[in-house]
Amino acid sequence: MKKKEIIMITYWQQIDGQFKKTKKSDLDKSLPTWIDARTVTRDETALLQEEYNIEQDHILDILDPDELSRMEEGEGYILTIVRVPIYDPSAETPYFAVPVGIIIQKNTIITLCWTDCEVLKDFGANRIKNVRLSDFPSFIVHIMNRANLNFLRYLKEINRRSTSIQNEMKLEIENKEIIQMLGLEKSLVYFTTSLKSNRLLLQKMSKTRLIKFDEEDIDFVEGVEIDNRQAIEMADTYSDILFGVMNAYSSIISNNLNVVMKKLAIINLVMMVPTFITSFFGMNYPLPFESFGRFAVVIVSGICFVSIFLANWMLNIDKNNLNIRRLKIRTNKKQRKIVRKQTREIKKQEKMLQKIK
Repeated sequence: MKKKEIIMITYWQQIDGQFKKTKKSDLDKSLPTWIDARTVTRDETALLQEEYNIEQDHILDILDPDELSRMEEGEGYILTIVRVPIYDPSAETPYFAVPVGIIIQKNTIITLCWTDCEVLKDFGANRIKNVRLSDFPSFIVHIMNRANLNFLRYLKEINRRSTSIQNEMKLEIENKEIIQMLGLEKSLVYFTTSLKSNRLLLQKMSKTRLIKFDEEDIDFVEGVEIDNRQAIEMADTYSDILFGVMNAYSSIISNNLNVVMKKLAIINLVMMVPTFITSFFGMNYPLPFESFGRFAVVIVSGICFVSIFLANWMLNIDKNNLNIRRLKIRTNKKQRKIVRKQTREIKKQEKMLQKIK
């Protein structure tokens, strides 16, 4: 049995305002066509390259995960690269951004991406309203608008996840939570870079002569720029918050390490005394309390208890100081409240006296 080949290139045409998946052989040449190519193989990219005369360098740029947004003209087509957000829970960095290549050639628009993309899925599922496949520039702006909405949604999810991880870290700080926070921090960096790259592309699109917008499209582009700016500000805010949280937890970890090292140093100092004594009397020297007979065990046990008491007192001296400081702060607050009440009563009495006079 031969395995069926999964072809990831699909053909779409818009009929009565709805996108309909069509076989390549059944395409109506009088209608504009959208070719959606996602998670493509080398053979499929080679087929697109040969059939539509796309330059190999442009194909490689689209398939490069680090490629930034831009627009340029090819031989008989216009290439636009837009960065869109992706969520992959199995990845080390669950939220990241990938480039989507949009190629306009005569009556055909091609979208090419090396992975699956939720933004393009929404177009095929007819979740986006007022999309006209006959207006290719407007179609590109709709893709960027949908990308902005997904960026905003993922940013809110990142904020919620970071809040839940912080609540877990309040109980106990583990390496797992720290790695998750670092992954979210990397995601915010990727989102900020991609959003700023898309902003530059929007500015270029409003000034370029490669594609022409009508008046409605110009207003739409301005609205997409506002959403893009909002997403950039939100990403910057969440990045600053997450950076501050990570610094705070690193300070807490170093402080806890200092406390543990201090306790170990105290235990080491306490244990040095019996170690010194046993090593001294182990050199063919008469043992202390040897003349006391059975009472020597009681004396040695008493000395051990005294050393344990001293060690415990030295370890808890910081806690006692902290408790005393907290009590002082509380008492100072109570005293301040009492003083404020007394001053208020005195002022009231003075006002009453002035009225009587």
